Amino acid sequence: MTIEEIAEILGRVREAAAERVIGQEHVIDQALIVFLARGHALLEGVPGTAKTLLVRVLASALQARFGRIQFTPDLMPADITGTVILREGGRTTEFRAGPIFTDLLLADEINRAPAKTQAALLEGMQERQVTTDGETRPLDGLFTVFATQNPVEYEGTYPLPEAQLDRFLLKISIDYPSRDAELRILENYDRGFDAERPDAVLPGPVVSEEVCRALRLAVDSVRVEPEVREYIASIVRATRDDTSLTLGGSPRATVSLFRAARAAAVLRGRSFATPDDVKELAPAVLRHRVLIAPELEVEGRSPDDVLDALLERVPAPQ
Repeated sequence: MTIEEIAEILGRVREAAAERVIGQEHVIDQALIVFLARGHALLEGVPGTAKTLLVRVLASALQARFGRIQFTPDLMPADITGTVILREGGRTTEFRAGPIFTDLLLADEINRAPAKTQAALLEGMQERQVTTDGETRPLDGLFTVFATQNPVEYEGTYPLPEAQLDRFLLKISIDYPSRDAELRILENYDRGFDAERPDAVLPGPVVSEEVCRALRLAVDSVRVEPEVREYIASIVRATRDDTSLTLGGSPRATVSLFRAARAAAVLRGRSFATPDDVKELAPAVLRHRVLIAPELEVEGRSPDDVLDALLERVPAPQ
């Protein structure tokens, strides 16, 4: 496929999603970037901002299997990965696959479960495989985790450890839709749309599994010129020297920004990444990988505030 054909296909996927997840076009774009780059996403937003609907719509449009895990304090690792059970008679065993064996996995309220259960996702996210009872089982090549968490509710939650946060390609912040978008949402409901009945409102398949794999392969051929690579490295290294941050981005953050910029280029119909791709995606790649100084946090500043100022200081190639 040519880059123009790829852009046209992705445009149809975006359109199908935007008709149902109204007013969140940038969120849809970032979710597609995660999928194209073979990454995983942490979706952060208050309840009712269409996080679940977004993942279901994308799964339907991409003709991918959808799975969901509702994280709770009593959720066990085997509830995610699956377990080996005895067959009738007790002489043989059978592996009963857990919900992780899917394409697009919604890990809903991931911070509701303790660290041991959260860690059950780590191997699958990083290695695309699951080990149970000493046997390693591969996950599908399209496997992508979309984990959600509520940014304002902390009671009964377990903060995600840095090692797991670092596995997410992007942390996507979902804000309230604009007034016009909210009015369009009401118009949709007036015409019969109901997000609580997703089977009735999900789009039909826009692409096949074979095309999905081809779209991901296209990302690998995107050119990233030396000056753009230097810009990526300069941004991440600057987070390690910024006195406003007590923890900067790791080398995995550098690679993640590189991968995200490539995927953004494909989404926008280009065979090369630009400094604008890098600058636009840097906050989403870095906001969950850096820690701001405690005194700044007390003042109400966020990682995005520090990153925005940092991006203004780091010179972009012309």
